[in-house]
Amino acid sequence: MTSPPASPIVRVEPHGYTFEAPASLSLLEAAAAAHIRLPRSCRNGTCRTCMCRLVSGTVSYRIEWPGLSQEEKAEGWILPCVALAETHLVLLAPEAEAR
Repeated sequence: MTSPPASPIVRVEPHGYTFEAPASLSLLEAAAAAHIRLPRSCRNGTCRTCMCRLVSGTVSYRIEWPGLSQEEKAEGWILPCVALAETHLVLLAPEAEAR
């Protein structure tokens, strides 16, 4: 009997906070479950309050077109409220707080 694969680990810089990001939760939801507060408002990919930079790793999205321009995506910006971790991630989110 094999154990299920571990969920990706997300590190939030510059603070060094870490949390697991199961496939069933958005990055915002996974952070909240780990008592880490990321900036947020609408939670559906339109307001851009949660926008942060993806330093490393890969995400996918729950919605077809999150509220980011092609240029922003190319620069590494993501919306954690609708993003799912595909791999281990490092995010740059200076406004994040541990609760």
